[in-house]
Amino acid sequence: MSRAIATLFGVGLMRPGPGTWGSLAALPLFWVLHALGGIILALVATLAVIAAGTAAIRAATAGSEDKDPGEIVIDEVAGQWIALLPVSYGAAFAGVPVLALWPGWVAAFALFRLFDIWKPWLVGRADRRGDVWGVMMDDVVAGVFAALGVVVLGAFWHVVLM
Repeated sequence: MSRAIATLFGVGLMRPGPGTWGSLAALPLFWVLHALGGIILALVATLAVIAAGTAAIRAATAGSEDKDPGEIVIDEVAGQWIALLPVSYGAAFAGVPVLALWPGWVAAFALFRLFDIWKPWLVGRADRRGDVWGVMMDDVVAGVFAALGVVVLGAFWHVVLM
């Protein structure tokens, strides 16, 4: 079961770019969470994925020299969901369907993938840990950076361009 969770039930086995596939798979899952319980359920589920995902990564990589194999994508799910939290909050605040904020979805996805691949500053530092927490935390930090980018882009759009 740990391997199934770590690979998001096989999504991480898709090639090329399993991290991108994992991030893409996270989008409809997040939409369902938001539709069922809004920002609160999305936040609770994100925290649960971080905790359960870390445990799944630990079990899936036990005894392996490769501590961050490409097929592990549950960390991408956590990071992508963090990047989408401002979109969920914005939809709830504005009283509109979360998909109405589709530019935020695009920005969250693009920024998360950018930071996850580029690994600037704290993202790279977490990635270099070489342990289970490093596997999860580089994506968590990339998600936080992407979420901040989504907020900045949203503010720019609504304050400067509108």
